[in-house]
Amino acid sequence: MLSIWLVLVSCIDFVLYSSAEEGLVFPSFDGRDRVLNVNERNYKKALKKYDMMCLLYHEPLPSDKELQQQFHMREMVLEQFRMNKNRHIEEESIYVFKDERVIEFDGELSADTLVEFLLDLLEDPVELISNPMEQRAFERMDEDIRLIGYFKGEDSEHYKAFQLTAEKFQPYVKFFATFDKGVAKQLTLKMNEIDFYEPFMDEPVTIPGKPNTEEEIVDFVNQHRRPTLRKLRAEDMFETWEDDMDGIHIVAFAEEEDPDGYEFLEILKEVARDNTKNPDLSIVWIDPDEFPLLTTYWEKTFKVDLFRPQIGVVNVTDADSVWLNMPNDEALPSAEELEDWIEDVLSGKVNTEDDDDDDDDDDDDEDFDDDSSDEDHYGSDDDD
Repeated sequence: MLSIWLVLVSCIDFVLYSSAEEGLVFPSFDGRDRVLNVNERNYKKALKKYDMMCLLYHEPLPSDKELQQQFHMREMVLEQFRMNKNRHIEEESIYVFKDERVIEFDGELSADTLVEFLLDLLEDPVELISNPMEQRAFERMDEDIRLIGYFKGEDSEHYKAFQLTAEKFQPYVKFFATFDKGVAKQLTLKMNEIDFYEPFMDEPVTIPGKPNTEEEIVDFVNQHRRPTLRKLRAEDMFETWEDDMDGIHIVAFAEEEDPDGYEFLEILKEVARDNTKNPDLSIVWIDPDEFPLLTTYWEKTFKVDLFRPQIGVVNVTDADSVWLNMPNDEALPSAEELEDWIEDVLSGKVNTEDDDDDDDDDDDDEDFDDDSSDEDHYGSDDDD
């Protein structure tokens, strides 16, 4: 049986106590307990009282007397999920109840990441763009999937359909709108038109058939939600990793703040833009600087040096991997060379299933020099 704990979030308030000079005041804990141990007596009351609730569904340490009560609690939670499209509930998972929706937290289990996730959910699902400064900020959000629409005003039925769609995808997909004619002109938007921006792409895709219904927008987002190049982010890292392509991921490691990493990332963007219409291609970019606690694990598991840019194909079932050989004393591969390697991955010429056999063959053929061997081009996770 499982226990239920709720973090109650009607609003995020912090009491500020600090002797720091004005302008540099840090929030301090106000002593208020915002965690509730939910039982069958207070569950429905809590749902009605608070604007949003974050639920941790976990394995308890029960006594025999608690078993029947926990059974009732489980049924209550499952009933709530059945009201939300029969979603599957998993142990050791966190769910947020907001209005009549249930949103699963599928990110890194850290306090900072969870708080940021909750704060995003407290925001309005659609952010309004009203001036050139806000427009420039919107255009710089190239790492995110985002949509923007131009509508007559908040009372527009088409804007309301856009809002309802945004609620379904919050906070994982960003929704923006403008009522300003000047902003719409700069974004080349016509009235009731919606543009979809894929991460790292120069130009958006316009959703056809304006004005669009809620169902049409939902269908379009679902069909285009897997980008050609996507960044692994702490807030949805598990969702991204579970969205594999036939059991594999093409994974690229590159530190954006490092000169080589930045150059390699720009090459990846060029490849993605040239192949954005290929439904079989999706590259997961990981910046090791953003996951310091995982860097050593990745280096040990994949046997790669993450101080240098890397790209490889990873089997999500057993973590077997094959990596493009990029010697330290040589230049980074060009976009064309990278595309050739990716084509070999997509065609199956480079794959993790043959990797073990290739390593066995290498032991037998180590005295022979074959210039046509793939070993000149592809490294594996078993090479030291």
